[in-house]
Amino acid sequence: MSDAEDTTVYKVVVNHEEQYSIWPADRELPLGWKEAGKQGRKAECLEYIKEVWTDMRPLSLRKKMEEAAKNKS
Repeated sequence: MSDAEDTTVYKVVVNHEEQYSIWPADRELPLGWKEAGKQGRKAECLEYIKEVWTDMRPLSLRKKMEEAAKNKS
């Protein structure tokens, strides 16, 4: 099925590491994921993710790198 034929409504979801994905709106969320506040067609949701997920590193890695930078100073 092409994106043009896909009429599925999706939710943007985010996990504890602040990683984003999309999930069909009519399905129960998988464990460890919560709604990020955006719902719509696939292209809309992916565009939203592109705007808000500007740092692809997992949260735990970002924190470790920040801590390492502080300890270096």
